[in-house]
Amino acid sequence: MINRIRNYNLAFRPTLLTSIKSYTREKFMKDLMAGIIVGIVALPLAIAFGIASGVSPEKGLITAIIGGFIVSFLGGSTVQIGGPTGAFIVIVYGIVQNYGLEGLAIATFLAGVLLLLMGLFKLGSVIKFIPYPIIVGFTSGIALTIFSTQIKDLLGLQIENVPADFISKWGAYATNISSLSYTSLIVGLASIGLIIFTPRVTKKIPGSLAAIVLMTLLVYLYRRFTGDTSIETIGDRFTIKAALPQPEGLSITFTTITELISPAFTIAVLGAIESLLSAAVADGVTGKRHDSNTELIAQGAANMVVPLFGGIPVTGAIARTMTNIKNGGQTPIAGIIHAVVLLLILLFLGPLTTHIPMACLAGVLIIVAYNMSEWRTFHALLKNPKSDVAVLLTTFLLTVFFDLTVAIELGLLLAMFLFMRRVIETSSVSVLRDIVDLSHESDVHDKDEVLILPERIEVYEIDGPFFFGIANKFDESMRQVRDKPLVRIIRMRKVPFMDSTGLHNLQSFFRMSKKEGIQIVLSGVNENVHNVLDKSGFSEKIGQENICSHISFAVKRAEEMARRFEDHQAVV
Repeated sequence: MINRIRNYNLAFRPTLLTSIKSYTREKFMKDLMAGIIVGIVALPLAIAFGIASGVSPEKGLITAIIGGFIVSFLGGSTVQIGGPTGAFIVIVYGIVQNYGLEGLAIATFLAGVLLLLMGLFKLGSVIKFIPYPIIVGFTSGIALTIFSTQIKDLLGLQIENVPADFISKWGAYATNISSLSYTSLIVGLASIGLIIFTPRVTKKIPGSLAAIVLMTLLVYLYRRFTGDTSIETIGDRFTIKAALPQPEGLSITFTTITELISPAFTIAVLGAIESLLSAAVADGVTGKRHDSNTELIAQGAANMVVPLFGGIPVTGAIARTMTNIKNGGQTPIAGIIHAVVLLLILLFLGPLTTHIPMACLAGVLIIVAYNMSEWRTFHALLKNPKSDVAVLLTTFLLTVFFDLTVAIELGLLLAMFLFMRRVIETSSVSVLRDIVDLSHESDVHDKDEVLILPERIEVYEIDGPFFFGIANKFDESMRQVRDKPLVRIIRMRKVPFMDSTGLHNLQSFFRMSKKEGIQIVLSGVNENVHNVLDKSGFSEKIGQENICSHISFAVKRAEEMARRFEDHQAVV
């Protein structure tokens, strides 16, 4: 019991604790510079993600401050930066529309609990095995959805309530196109142009920051000297509170849990995927290795604390993490400094953010959506096998036209079915009556390359896992045999595991053979399968002496059994 507890304790190893042991002034200076730059980069993104998610802009900043601090303080990555990301915009907006801000807070908290449990039960490595077409499918779907949500602000359309679903949204845009504001469109397009071309001039200033600072200044001067207020700003729509809010409790009941567990699950899965993907990308650049389970625990803790302050879901942010690496970030201290920088901006420069044009933020998010779309990867995956294409398109279309929760659930379900189909297709059951070819085997205990089978002895060779799919194949192969042998050898050297359906079919096969007076011998049973047979009591029924390690021993045992039967028949 003590050892188990120790093992679980080892699942949580914050990288900060190991980093500070060898911390130096040189590392601190690098972390300081990287943290300041990342904080500046995160500012416009946090504001934009907050607004696009259906909450106020300071909620995005609060998420980046508190969530970013916790992820760096408790996380399992050296350079991971936590905060709000574009991937959550769609799901968060939907939750706010359906359940309100309180529902969002509860769903985020529940997602945090799920992420915490994932980390404690060491599921970090399992998350990595989610099929790539699913990730690309819903990422591209989210990107298209984010793009479609920004058209209103980009064009300055006068629409009071924009429909939630994709088709109705574009229908509303087409209906209200006459209200287009050319000044807003110019601001939006100019912002996109600045974001694209700034890195070509200098890489020290983030394109999004350059766009926001310059366009905010120009729009402020334009509005002041012309009196034209057609270009909507953050201050026209929101009130910025330049302070951290006081934590508030959540009224979580059984009813709210049942209502919000599904979107909470989506947030948790999406957060786990994005955070571990970001950490893995960072590992590839830095040459270090993150602790996936510790990272999940940190993400869980962040998502449990942030909603108490009114924030939105937290995850690892790939773009900000890469910015941290490129600017010399060495330890989680850089992520903590990034959170402090954002806090200072919120406290002392918060009122200035009210002058940021909404069209400019729309331009920032359109670039974010373009970077998320992975259209080149999407196009490349269309050339893959039809099963992968089916998973990709299903996930993509469900994300765009229905719901991200449905997309993830059905995408995973479809991927599992297609995987099982592939396993079944590559698995086989063959019946051998004359010879067994041993020439390509590594476990040969006989000098001959061909093992001759005596009369009335059959070999059933199973190639693949003995689960419900292959079990049916085994049953069909057995029923097609017309001649009645004396002994049947079931060769299981290529069976890595056996499920309950496979065990049931094997037991049924044994009972039917026994009624017909046919003996059964098993060959090449591995340790895992042997344990299943032992626990079920099947080993006792068939007899341990009839479970042989190699086919040569199994044939000898079958010959003995056949000889005894023939001697018995002769006596009778």
